[in-house]
Amino acid sequence: MPLSDKEKMVAIISNGIAVFSLLQEREELPKNTTMYDFILKVIPEGIKDQLSVEIIDEVFQYVSAAHSS
Repeated sequence: MPLSDKEKMVAIISNGIAVFSLLQEREELPKNTTMYDFILKVIPEGIKDQLSVEIIDEVFQYVSAAHSS
């Protein structure tokens, strides 16, 4: 069963958060790059129209909670 666009977006956001955190820890990100800016760059154009700050925040909260438990 193929993934829906929303499922793809959540997977890409989750991966983007992980990569952003890793690059931030290594100090390899350009200055003033926010997590939101970074994720906007990695989301494919075909599903970008469904992206919102709320979805990014929700995925970030879930990932953070899952890693802290």
